[in-house]
Amino acid sequence: MSTRPQPSLIRRLLRGLAIVPAVAAVLAANRPIVVFAADRYHRFSIDRPAYKQAFGHWSVLPVPDGFAINAIHAALLSTGKVLIIAGSGNNRKNFEAGSFRTVLWDPAADTFSLIPTPTDMFCSGHTFLPDGKLLVAGGTKSYELLPADIKHAAGVMKLKNESPDHGARIVKQGTRLAGPDGRQYALRADVTVPPAMKMQHNGQTMVHAGEAEMWADAVTPGDAGVVTEPAQYRILGLKSDETRNLYGVADAITREKQEYGGDNTSYEFDPRTEQYVRTGDLTDHRWYPTLAPLPGGNVLAVSGLDRFGRMLPGRNEVYYARQHRWSAAPKLTRVFPTYPALFLTRDERLFFSGSNAGYGSATVGRTPGLWDLRTNGFRPVPGLRDATMTETSASVLLPPAQRQRVMIMGGGAVGDSPDSTARTAIADLSARNPVYRAGPDLPHPTRYLSTVVLPDDTVLTSGGSAGYRGGTYRGKKRSDLLTAQIYDPNRNEFRTAAAPSVGRDYHSEALLLPDGRVVTMGSDPIYDRTGRNPGVFEQRIEIYSPPYLFRGGRPAIHGGPVELTRGAVVSYGTADAARIRTVRLLRPSAVTHGTDVDQRSVALPFRLAPGGLMVQIPKARGLVPPGWYMLFVADDKNIPSAATWVHVA
Repeated sequence: MSTRPQPSLIRRLLRGLAIVPAVAAVLAANRPIVVFAADRYHRFSIDRPAYKQAFGHWSVLPVPDGFAINAIHAALLSTGKVLIIAGSGNNRKNFEAGSFRTVLWDPAADTFSLIPTPTDMFCSGHTFLPDGKLLVAGGTKSYELLPADIKHAAGVMKLKNESPDHGARIVKQGTRLAGPDGRQYALRADVTVPPAMKMQHNGQTMVHAGEAEMWADAVTPGDAGVVTEPAQYRILGLKSDETRNLYGVADAITREKQEYGGDNTSYEFDPRTEQYVRTGDLTDHRWYPTLAPLPGGNVLAVSGLDRFGRMLPGRNEVYYARQHRWSAAPKLTRVFPTYPALFLTRDERLFFSGSNAGYGSATVGRTPGLWDLRTNGFRPVPGLRDATMTETSASVLLPPAQRQRVMIMGGGAVGDSPDSTARTAIADLSARNPVYRAGPDLPHPTRYLSTVVLPDDTVLTSGGSAGYRGGTYRGKKRSDLLTAQIYDPNRNEFRTAAAPSVGRDYHSEALLLPDGRVVTMGSDPIYDRTGRNPGVFEQRIEIYSPPYLFRGGRPAIHGGPVELTRGAVVSYGTADAARIRTVRLLRPSAVTHGTDVDQRSVALPFRLAPGGLMVQIPKARGLVPPGWYMLFVADDKNIPSAATWVHVA
């Protein structure tokens, strides 16, 4: 029997090509099945115990109807609950309706509750006070107006009162002022103009005019009311002898963009009563400020936009916690961009890492350095690669805090620039002459990266985007990064963590929970997935369980004091004393816009004792600011316990 001849190579190729369309048609028809199968396999892979032990695990938190929120700010309270603040949530309709929201989530009971929110805390500043209350200051007084929406030219009118003898003058909303050429402008709201002040100078009496500011809008629409030069304005309706003492001055009146205006209200959120309590007002209106805790328990408010959307020119102020009041700090004049990352050092200076959230000069105030609050001196810390790309970067005080090393990660160029960087760098602030030295690069150029200090002395980094607000980047319509890494300070390297399923960019947060998990929330992309329509705020909450939660039994501590003093030696009970390798105090987070100046991990020296451990609290208040902390122990496998809450006076 003769053998059948084999088809030629060309015939075999043609036959194969004929099969391709058929296979493609079958795959297209069954694409939902293929996708479903791939998703099931992916879920199977990431749910395997071995995978979790190596990379950890993400899960989406079910949020009941009515409690989904645009998370702009988040803080872990000393009750173990998480305060999530939206305010108006970057939504003009909510602002105009006076609809401001705060949600309180209890991870232990997995319950949610709504908290009455008195003012628009959107883009406020916050930090913890020594008693555990969260100080929240500033926020939104007015929303931005884009040029296309400005029908009447407008400008900031400075009203002056040169009379010291007739008290303050109230100028009503709608009052008209006339310029030198007769064009008229109307005040947007009531204004109280203080009287002039008499002062003695070299034996002569000097009169300093009282001043107050308010928006004034051109009465005539369009460009007819535009004025580009400084001018003096006459207040209409005054008696002739009053016009000499009461008048207006404006630098310019235009149809240019009007930025967000800052608020001056201030509140303490009480974790026990779960209510906001009004305090004294800020001396300046502030939008996008940083509140930095000071070693004695007071708080410094830095930077921000004023009520007219102007960058504050270095005017800073102090909150005196015991008196619940703010006071100007003219001896601490220093300019920073908005939401500067300021870290309290062991020697009680503030280190500005360079990280910030945006507004401000492209050059002034962006240099990293150490700020001495006793002298107002500032010592630059050089050496940062991609030094012009610190906007929307992340910064963290690496664990343990005793090593005084701050790491900066990623960031982008000023404004809505398409440029970003994968650079990281570390400044050793304990050195005689601190400089930034290169760290390992991130896997991708990244803005809006979240950083969370973990109780095993590592740092979780997650989310972010390569482009501005998750937008276009190198041809991609969306640039959210569904990646996470764990940075090991001892090895100076990143290792891959399980990938989140929810993208996080602008207006996102992440913080450590007392049980050792990490919660992530928020994100405010500029565009949707198509890159053509406005983005939708991400309201899903996702939780990361690090690998240490899947590696066996956890150590536990019990007993011991809740109230601690610096320098004291205290005892805690544990059946795992022989295998304990580290004891850490972790200060809870208060985070917004990637800025978290609260979180830090402090190493506690310890020794074995009958039935437990003898633990020493460091003495330096710059290292351990007063307040509530989570006390963790970790064993010889670097598995941490759940936290015990303690208070350092």
